[in-house]
Amino acid sequence: MVGMAILQPVVALAAWTMVMWFWLYGTRIPAMSAAKVDPEELAEDPSITLDNLLPPQVQWKAHNYNHLHEAPTVFYAVAIVLAIIGQGDGLNAQIGWAYVILRVIHSIIQATVNKLSLRFGVFALSSFCLMFLVARAALAMF
Repeated sequence: MVGMAILQPVVALAAWTMVMWFWLYGTRIPAMSAAKVDPEELAEDPSITLDNLLPPQVQWKAHNYNHLHEAPTVFYAVAIVLAIIGQGDGLNAQIGWAYVILRVIHSIIQATVNKLSLRFGVFALSSFCLMFLVARAALAMF
């Protein structure tokens, strides 16, 4: 179907988000056990946070998982709009893939070494991809 190629990177980014979910809990649950964290105590006392109780390297995965629910939501929306209006092929799909690849790289950086200057550069590039897609959708719609 015409314009649907951009839905492939949409599904790929959703799948990557689930990979990060497994990575997050695969590291967080053992760390919580080792730190003897009581989940009920966390629920009852909002001043106690996992950021204060667990090593930063464990929390980096959680922070990235949260980040995958921020700017990528704009990507999902604009990609679906482009697909619906038949503009999701060609350059738009390629930029969609570039966005996903950059978000995966961003995740790997944040979840492993978490170097902010490197992470920000990749984030900025992915943001430019997203801005490009939003502009293309706006031009096609208006």
